[in-house]
Amino acid sequence: MRAARTLAVTATALAAVGLAAPLAAATNGPVNVTVNPYDVHAGSTITITAKGCGHGGTVTSNAFPETNLSVNSDGLSSAIARVYNNATPGNYNLAVKCSDNSKVVTHPFRVLAGRGAQGGLGGSLEPSSTEMAVGGSLVAAAALGGGLFVIRRRRMTGAGA
Repeated sequence: MRAARTLAVTATALAAVGLAAPLAAATNGPVNVTVNPYDVHAGSTITITAKGCGHGGTVTSNAFPETNLSVNSDGLSSAIARVYNNATPGNYNLAVKCSDNSKVVTHPFRVLAGRGAQGGLGGSLEPSSTEMAVGGSLVAAAALGGGLFVIRRRRMTGAGA
């Protein structure tokens, strides 16, 4: 009788564990959502990580196109999104949604004003008097050197004829 009772308890425990396994595999949705960097310039990339999305998911925002979460070996989901070039500076939210759950978690981040290219003046200013003097000297030296070369060449060809 004692063996039968032990067998019944063991069978009940195994059934409970077997029925609970699918529930344990299901996630409760994304948790510990992080954004790196928090402050990002338009046109730059932003990295989003989340735990709890064991089968991947998506990240959406007004500042970048929808991006898929990929799962690494540690069970951490991550995505890299490129912020639109014309994103207006200001505060934004992103939404993380796991593919196997309907729960959505939001996280804030900020788009900074663009810095623009440091491309120099690009010919927008006239040359200074010093630049004009140096340029004129180089042109004169080139003309003098070219003239001497031509005169010397004439002498060499005229002497041999």
